[in-house]
Amino acid sequence: MAAKLSNAFQMHSVITPSPHVLLVEDTPELSLWLGAALRQLGVSVHFAPDGESADAQLQPGHRFNLVLLDLNLPGRDGLSVLEALRRRADSVPVMILTARASVADRVLGLNVGADDYLPKPFELSEFEARVHALLRRPRQMQWTQWGVGPLAWDGNDQHFLLHGQPLALTPRETAALKTLLESAHRVVSKEQLHARVFSDAPAELDAVEVLIYRLRKKIEAPSPHPDSAPAARLRINTLRGLGYMLSDKGRP
Repeated sequence: MAAKLSNAFQMHSVITPSPHVLLVEDTPELSLWLGAALRQLGVSVHFAPDGESADAQLQPGHRFNLVLLDLNLPGRDGLSVLEALRRRADSVPVMILTARASVADRVLGLNVGADDYLPKPFELSEFEARVHALLRRPRQMQWTQWGVGPLAWDGNDQHFLLHGQPLALTPRETAALKTLLESAHRVVSKEQLHARVFSDAPAELDAVEVLIYRLRKKIEAPSPHPDSAPAARLRINTLRGLGYMLSDKGRP
């Protein structure tokens, strides 16, 4: 088996810099087999045998470049892990590996937030090609271009920078600000923010107002650079009856 893997991945033996991949799989034999294949690609492999372990490793601040996720896991299933990950506004690529091969299952997985879906059993050559495609995606993106005014999202370290400095935010504040950033200069309703940030907790709709108040105190401070124009200051504008809008162009 080792010789077969060596031949299968001979042409792609090294990926630089070494990406970190979380393999969520409860079948030990398959986990060891895929782990060996990934290591021959130059990947640093981390393992989770169940949904709870996977969710614990995928909390804000993790350094994974890709998640390979089985759906049929003991206890907490893979879809639940994926849903929680996307509710935290975490955009790490996720490829589902599962025996659920129906069109309905694939559509459900993709709608929940998967980037790719590979039914079992699969050929290693196809697995290799899809892993390479998903690992290339973050390197092709320029995270410094994903921002507005003095605010930028560092997709590598999973945190915000404000005026070039790390911004200290709670996980819910991070999720809310990412939601606003994804729709910068466009209105995001209070209901949308609530669904994105508080779907895992019993919180009233008014909790969004408290969260926005805390975010404003952290991001609307003047630039530490005296030559910055006032119009470049970041703002979260309230459009009464509509929602909120992240902007660096002053109040509408």
